[in-house]
Amino acid sequence: MRSSSFKTLVRRTSLMATNPSSPSASSSRTQNAISILTDPNSPFTGLSQRLTNLAQQLRLYKPPPSFQDMEDEIEEQRREESAEKVVSQVGFAESATPISNPERFKPRRAAVLVCLFEDGCGDLRVILTKRSSRLSTHSGEVSLPGGKADEGDVNDADTATREAKEEIGLDPSLVNVVTVLEPFLSKHLLRVIPVIGILSNKELFKPAPNAEEVEEIFDAPLEMFLKDENRRSEEKEWMGDKYLIHHFDFREGTKKFVIWGLTAGVLIRAASVVYQRPPSFVEQMPKFRVPRLVTKDTIMP
Repeated sequence: MRSSSFKTLVRRTSLMATNPSSPSASSSRTQNAISILTDPNSPFTGLSQRLTNLAQQLRLYKPPPSFQDMEDEIEEQRREESAEKVVSQVGFAESATPISNPERFKPRRAAVLVCLFEDGCGDLRVILTKRSSRLSTHSGEVSLPGGKADEGDVNDADTATREAKEEIGLDPSLVNVVTVLEPFLSKHLLRVIPVIGILSNKELFKPAPNAEEVEEIFDAPLEMFLKDENRRSEEKEWMGDKYLIHHFDFREGTKKFVIWGLTAGVLIRAASVVYQRPPSFVEQMPKFRVPRLVTKDTIMP
């Protein structure tokens, strides 16, 4: 029996294309959707109608600016205003007028892949890993495939799919990347970009875990991250703001996994965007602000 909430999602997405609120903008979106469906070289070829509708919906998603982006923009504006004042006072070009300002810490960039597929009942599931117990950080924890950006990566999608191939043997050609979410800040101050992709054919994915990094590969229903079931939370504080860390208990046969921290936060957000509704519990995400100055021991609690 198919999930009623997912069928509602499909109907809602279909209505978006046939009953636009803005005729000109929606007409353009509908034409793009038609060209995607009819193009034999389209990355959506081979997807079911439900997944195609979902892909079209997610392609229209624009992540809101993060709190850190807004702070950076304000700071940049202040720098420009300060530079203009100096130039007007002494008559030097901006490039020749040093502004006294300490170098701000800039976190390294990383990306994770939220890879979705449809199970036999028509429900959406997401691919997860259990990290190797031999790793120096986050050993034995559940995570999404992903890692730090390399110089050769073109964008965040490139980082996420490359890492997924290295970690679990997922061929990037099987993943249709449809959108990215707003950045998250990891415990060790990495700027993590969630990349949402759709697996067109689950049967073609032959899991091949990298033993040095991954102990196990499994999948879980995406919708569980909107439900207040098998969930608990703990309150933390970061740079003066309180936030919640969520823990989800998940069983698969005789195995039990705990999905928590950054991974849980990313999946709550991904599920909210996919199903177009908030979770049934208080999310209370942290404001992902980066300290101006950090040491090697600076971490989020």
